[in-house]
Amino acid sequence: MPSQPEIDRRYKNIRAAMEREGLDALIVCGNQYAGFEGAVFYLSGFEIVHRYVYVVLPLQGEPTLVFPREARWIGDKVKPWVKDHVWPDIPGQWIRERGQERGWKRVGVYGMNFIMAVRDFRELANATFELVPFDFQFDMARAVKSDEELAEVRDAMDIITDGFWALVGAYEPGKTEAEIMAPAVERFFARGAGPRMMNILLSGTHGEAEASFKVPGHRVVATDDLLLYSLEITGAGGYWVEFSRPLIRGKLSARTQAMADAYPEALEAARKLMRDGELATNVHRAVSETFAKHGFALGHLSGHSIGATMIEHPAIGAKSEVQLQENMIFSLHPQVVDKDGKVCLYTQDTYRIGKTEGECLADVPWKFFTGKERRSEN
Repeated sequence: MPSQPEIDRRYKNIRAAMEREGLDALIVCGNQYAGFEGAVFYLSGFEIVHRYVYVVLPLQGEPTLVFPREARWIGDKVKPWVKDHVWPDIPGQWIRERGQERGWKRVGVYGMNFIMAVRDFRELANATFELVPFDFQFDMARAVKSDEELAEVRDAMDIITDGFWALVGAYEPGKTEAEIMAPAVERFFARGAGPRMMNILLSGTHGEAEASFKVPGHRVVATDDLLLYSLEITGAGGYWVEFSRPLIRGKLSARTQAMADAYPEALEAARKLMRDGELATNVHRAVSETFAKHGFALGHLSGHSIGATMIEHPAIGAKSEVQLQENMIFSLHPQVVDKDGKVCLYTQDTYRIGKTEGECLADVPWKFFTGKERRSEN
């Protein structure tokens, strides 16, 4: 549970952003989809177990947790610091009526495009007040992490690397993709991640990985299979981190080796630019131009801000003209693809924006792991 000064800091920053946009209130949406629950947790302390919930934060006055009636008995209602709870049949109707009663003119919404339930949007679309998308503004108001938040991020990073080393220890050709993944998930859950994880995989044969993510399954791994487990979790404090390193016991293809040769240069170029005052787009450019020099393109964005929500603004992308600030946290995850978009190499690291350069929060070298390594050796 964050301290009262930390809670007050969050509300102060969010309300300052609301005031700049002329909002009377803010609706923060969250649901069970991995990574979409975090804004509610951040603003109320409620941990979504199933279905969805809203936090309604007026510019002045106390916030309210709005649950759909069918979720009355789902989730620990004692844990959140927001104590005003309601359970209407249709949450959007309750919010619409509350706003009209209080004469709201402009209401911001975090999560209107991807998270808000359709039945609630239909109700709110008929309100007398204007609905204003507020995702970018909300994320920017929480992008610079406090000391309390940074401690939670570092705890999550310790958990994810602990799980990675369990995965390395389990890696053995002849096992299935799921069997190799399982010890990491056990560590994650035991150390407080709960259901807040998304552990997926890029894999393929003959020293190459296919460019599409999948769920680790019952496919038996061969010696020359390349495995790129994408580990994404939170700790008990709800802060997401991401991490990945390649695994292979056998031989890389010439194409994968060519991709690998570009990675150290690209990652270091990005890290050096993850500094206070730099533009996010310049970090992306450093990554993309390095790979382009080696004849490869990026599969998607270089990365994104990360916190209580898995993907937050700003992005590390070609059009992200956002100035970085010290103690922002970013996931850098360049996926390099061949000219046909079928074969890839991928990594993930979580960074803190520093005064003069970025800090990689993982103490694990970037290399191809064989399963023979142990944590004390690196």
